[in-house]
Amino acid sequence: MPPLPAPPCTTADVCTTTRSAIVAGTVTGHHLLDVEGYSRTKELFPNGTYTNSLPFNVGGRSWHISFYPNGRSPGSADFVVSIFLGLEVDQICAEPVAAWVQFSLLDRAGKPVPSHSRATELHARFHSTDGFAFGFPHFIKRADLENSEHLKDDRFTIRCDITIAKKLRKERRRASSRFVDVPPSDLYQHLGELLASKEGADVTFHVAGETFQAHRGVLASRSPVFRAELFGPMTEGGAAAVVEIDDMDGQAFRALLGFVYTDALPEDMTPEEEAVMCQHLLVAADRYGMERLKLVCEDRLCRHVTVGSAATILALAEQHRCHGLKEACFQFLESPAVLHAVAAAEGFEHLARSCPSLVKDLIFKITDC
Repeated sequence: MPPLPAPPCTTADVCTTTRSAIVAGTVTGHHLLDVEGYSRTKELFPNGTYTNSLPFNVGGRSWHISFYPNGRSPGSADFVVSIFLGLEVDQICAEPVAAWVQFSLLDRAGKPVPSHSRATELHARFHSTDGFAFGFPHFIKRADLENSEHLKDDRFTIRCDITIAKKLRKERRRASSRFVDVPPSDLYQHLGELLASKEGADVTFHVAGETFQAHRGVLASRSPVFRAELFGPMTEGGAAAVVEIDDMDGQAFRALLGFVYTDALPEDMTPEEEAVMCQHLLVAADRYGMERLKLVCEDRLCRHVTVGSAATILALAEQHRCHGLKEACFQFLESPAVLHAVAAAEGFEHLARSCPSLVKDLIFKITDC
């Protein structure tokens, strides 16, 4: 006979409801692998040979990507890329970690290409010496890549997304249901709408033939330089301030205002547009004392250091005291061949004029190589 259901509570009873939970969480992260000089990598790494990316951290572990330009095995020789994720050697014998991995070829806008995105199943023991790397021996065919628009200037980018399963945890919870769901902050959206509507605007900027209206209070709260300019003697008498800016591009100033109000850069930029815009905004951020914007631009420019741009970006890093960006440029220039190529590229003369001591060190390094 099945057990009888519990009787309902009466006014004479004391009813107690308890609740607990088993929580399975995850930690996620990604790494971008830029392959520059693709045709050269095919020559340097024949079938079955590989090179590793720099180590990177996700979920408290140090990982690397193993890149096989001509395939991992004879059976994959017709494939341009075999690619795998592995733990660094000093972490292989650590406690096992369960993880999923997805590799994606990125298009020219930096978005994953669905037809060239592949994910592994969950690997519960990501640590054993005979199987610590997981990925795809047949990631993309050579013909598919070389005939696509995603290979440009002999370079392409692969994104590696890692999802790590956290340890199960058990916790006690209150039995009562949640009565109020608090949405995430939408302050940036309201401030962005305020900028677009110009309602209550009390300052006008003239920039490169364009007119921009904004709110002195918002600007002053985000920039000490704006605060000094907009709440000084020029605003006495209650008249709206008019500010002339002669040394900035209108598109860059529009993006600067957008960041002031929303704490974000434009989302519809191509990689080429982002590289140019971040150079302009880095200068503006330094000028207006906006440290977060400066760091955002510095971080993004680290991804755009190429033979053609290295000299210009290095000059910016030196002039505006961007130590992380400067280190990224130096790391890019470690190869003697790259150093010679950058020295012959457009922009190196400007670097020589603006940062002579820096160029002297670089030339010494080239000569020494």
